[in-house]
Amino acid sequence: QVQLVESGGGLVQPGGSLRLSCAASGISFRLYAMAWYRQAPGEQRELVASISVGATTNYADSVKGRFTISRDNAKNTVYLQMNSLKPEDTAVYYCYVNIRTGISYWGQGTQVTVSS
Repeated sequence: QVQLVESGGGLVQPGGSLRLSCAASGISFRLYAMAWYRQAPGEQRELVASISVGATTNYADSVKGRFTISRDNAKNTVYLQMNSLKPEDTAVYYCYVNIRTGISYWGQGTQVTVSS
């Protein structure tokens, strides 16, 4: 059974930082690219960052230079370090893995709120 469990969300002031974690189980973690998505109220879910098997990273333009995705294959965990947070970063953040065509998994999501 595949499980993705996110943690690390919370309330932070503008300019602050948070680190999200996503612990994966039930898959050979090192064999799959991983990604973080987010969904703000009334908005579509959007890709924030992804990291390949070889640790090549990709970011949405809105977070480049502020967010860093990384992975620890020994811990089956992917991270999202978020710095210089803005109110527009407020959303539910989801961990995602695509196993193959038609088979993908989402975590339950973790709320990030950026507000003074």
